[in-house]
Amino acid sequence: METLIDVIRIAATVLTVLVFIRVILSWVSPGGVNNPLIVLVYRITEPLLGPVRSLLPSMGGIDFSPVIVLIGIQIAERLLIRLLLGMANAG
Repeated sequence: METLIDVIRIAATVLTVLVFIRVILSWVSPGGVNNPLIVLVYRITEPLLGPVRSLLPSMGGIDFSPVIVLIGIQIAERLLIRLLLGMANAG
C-alpha cells in the first residue's frame, strides 16, 4: 500500500513540476518549439490545461488554468491517498 501511495505522490509532484515548466515556457516563449523536451511538456500538460482553459472565461489575456490544475492535482492526490488509507484500515 505504501508503494502505491508513493507512486501517487511522485506522479502528483511530476505533474506539478511539468505545469510549472509549462507556465515558465509560456512566459519565455522559446523559439525552439520543435525541441523534443518542450513538445513532451506540452503533450503531457495540454490534456490537463486545455479543458480547464475552455471552461474559464476570458480574463484579459491571463490564463488561470494552471492555477486550477495545480489545485486539482493537490486535491486528487490527497483524496486518492485518503481513499487508499481508508481501504487499508477497513481491511
